[in-house]
Amino acid sequence: MTLTMASDDIAQLADALSKTHVGDGELSYKGLGLKLDNAESAEELVREIQQYQDLRALRLEGNTVGVEAAQAIAKALESKDLLQRCYWSDMFTGRLRSEIPTALRSLGSALMSAGARLTVLDLSDNAFGPDGVKGIEQLLKSPSCHTLRELRLNNCGMGIGGGKILAEALIECHRRSSALGAPLKLRVFISGRNRLENEGASALAKAFQLMGSLEEVHMPQNGINHAGVIALASAMRQNPELRVLNFNDNTFTKKGTLAMAQALKHLRNIQVINFGDCLVRSEGAIALAAVLREGLPILKELNLSFGEITEAAALVVAQAAMDKPHMEIVDLNGNCLGEEGCEALREAMENMDKGNLLASLREIKLTLLRFLLSHQVDASDTHKAADVLLKIASLYSDEPETKAVGEGKLKKVALVPGQLLCLAHAVQQDYFPKHHALLFYTFVSKNNEAFKSCSAARERLNSALEMRCHD
Repeated sequence: MTLTMASDDIAQLADALSKTHVGDGELSYKGLGLKLDNAESAEELVREIQQYQDLRALRLEGNTVGVEAAQAIAKALESKDLLQRCYWSDMFTGRLRSEIPTALRSLGSALMSAGARLTVLDLSDNAFGPDGVKGIEQLLKSPSCHTLRELRLNNCGMGIGGGKILAEALIECHRRSSALGAPLKLRVFISGRNRLENEGASALAKAFQLMGSLEEVHMPQNGINHAGVIALASAMRQNPELRVLNFNDNTFTKKGTLAMAQALKHLRNIQVINFGDCLVRSEGAIALAAVLREGLPILKELNLSFGEITEAAALVVAQAAMDKPHMEIVDLNGNCLGEEGCEALREAMENMDKGNLLASLREIKLTLLRFLLSHQVDASDTHKAADVLLKIASLYSDEPETKAVGEGKLKKVALVPGQLLCLAHAVQQDYFPKHHALLFYTFVSKNNEAFKSCSAARERLNSALEMRCHD
């Protein structure tokens, strides 16, 4: 019975592998949903790895690999000295957290034995915690990572401890590689949603400052407040080739934002700045606007959404963005602008002939259509239509009632007139489909009570919808 089941499993695996794209030095098992528990279940996969003579990239994303299977795969990798890119995200689904470090050590040891020289290591979405970082610690310090250019560890649950282990490993890698005359030059670092907090972020900042080679840094949603932000800002200024800086959904406040503004003065290659949901506040926004006026010559995107920025400060940012020839989008959604502030900002941007930059107007159609399609709203279902409208409105809140609690934040978003004015503007544009206007007209015209607190804005929206329906 056991032999029959094993044979069936192997047959299914062989059938899946027959559909795998293989070419250009890349062997991919991405998204096949393979459940590899032991050496026998991985037999066919191992055979293909062994037979691929010029293996340069191996994709294992979207499968689940147990300890024994990882050891079998590792054995096959011991002869693959040309391997450069390991795309190993989301490959331990359903595994015990204690299994993952052992599996990672086996794979890492194989790469070191082979003498591989990695350029890309992606272990995102594996939720392995600090122990998982220990599982790749020796690999990161080894010659196999002296050539590393991209390190992707998004959503791994590293925590403060994991952040510190990772930082020490990168520092040691840089020390060893420098001693050999070819220092580590990491270009892309991605580590969002890892609960690094101040201590983990500060530890990594030391590694970043040492390397000085970063081009992209993505560290959103890590619970970092101004102390960690200041440390990171100091490190960023030592990386002159930075193009993308993404610290979305951390907590800068005034101290952190001013430090980051000082760092940006030294970075002339920045193209994307994402400080959305970071509580940069008005004073911070004005400091960033000053840097924007004086530098950042090729900036394309600026996200300062949900930052407790007032109307006056938002206008300063908008005016600073006016002279940037490469600027494509300025996102000021969710700030404390008020109904008149929204209108003033829109008019200011349009008067500068830059109205298309303002994200709150430019992106509303995409958000609106995304919600409509995902919820499949029927005009007769007013409850569902109300839910969709409120979700859309929450994205364009101009009075988010955000309150700082120490260095943390508590957000409460309510439906306000400015949101309805945004919708009123959108429905008058050519991109807004007529059948969607009919749907919203049905809801808005029959639900006066829902808009009691903002009747004037509701009337404007209703009028715009009526005109669009009869256009």
